[in-house]
Amino acid sequence: MLIQLHSQATTTPKIRAKIQASDEPAWVLAARFGTTEQTVWKWRKRDSVQDRSHTAHRLQTTLTPAQEAVAVSLRKTLLVSLDDLLAVVREFLNPDVSRSGLDRCLRRHGVGNLRDLKVKDARPKHSGFKAYEPGYIHIDVKYLPQMEDQTSRRYLFVAIDRATRWVFIRIYNNKTAANARRFLRDLERACPIRIRTILTDNGKEFTDRLFGLRKRIATGKHEFDRLCTELNIEHRLTPPRSPQTNGMVERFNGRIEDVLQSHHFRSGEELDATLHRYVWLYNQQLPQSALGSKTPLQTMKDWHTLKPELFK
Repeated sequence: MLIQLHSQATTTPKIRAKIQASDEPAWVLAARFGTTEQTVWKWRKRDSVQDRSHTAHRLQTTLTPAQEAVAVSLRKTLLVSLDDLLAVVREFLNPDVSRSGLDRCLRRHGVGNLRDLKVKDARPKHSGFKAYEPGYIHIDVKYLPQMEDQTSRRYLFVAIDRATRWVFIRIYNNKTAANARRFLRDLERACPIRIRTILTDNGKEFTDRLFGLRKRIATGKHEFDRLCTELNIEHRLTPPRSPQTNGMVERFNGRIEDVLQSHHFRSGEELDATLHRYVWLYNQQLPQSALGSKTPLQTMKDWHTLKPELFK
């Protein structure tokens, strides 16, 4: 059996066994093993070489078992704090009980934490994303770390289809409306699905329909909005300060963050290659529990068989 010896212990189980088996005088064994005669006598009197428990055999308490039972029952029934219960116990059960003694009593009986005794309000179960057919795309932008061979940080544009979890990414040096438009154009060309709806946050790279916390009528001049209109795509915005509305792409960004944290990149080129490789694996090799243990590519094929009109 493995044991953990005290850092200042002068004997080990092996030495203790030698002490118990030896008939030599205590002073001889103490000098040989670098300990005291009292230690030698202690281990000669014992039948085992294992340390005993340091837990006190007699608990320092002034409460009788019956009084402890009453105190525990009051705690469970009234859900009172330690100080309030102490006042009640001193008044009606035992005037000599200490606060620490009562606290130890409650902990021994598993009622030391009052919050665990209170009935917790049932939180509403987190609902999954509303089911949509392929063509509903979530888009977001994630900051990328600056590499040693770069003069500034870059931006990862991410798009994910809600129904198939198919992912598309591009990396740009700036988070501008022009790059957002360029990303949408590349996405539309690469995606085999007919894109019907796009959901983004209220960033300036995506829209001018938000001013402060108030929506305003679109000017029709924003590059991203104009391309959406040209491609016959509905552009939806998340409510202000509610990134959970675009949670699907936020979750994928969390996967990207895990990749960034678990790798050491020597250059921006190596970072780009790793991210594109991961997206390829994600789309074609990684089964998703939300898809019934299928990959995004397999799910896309199933949808194509079921409803080919949703595809180009």
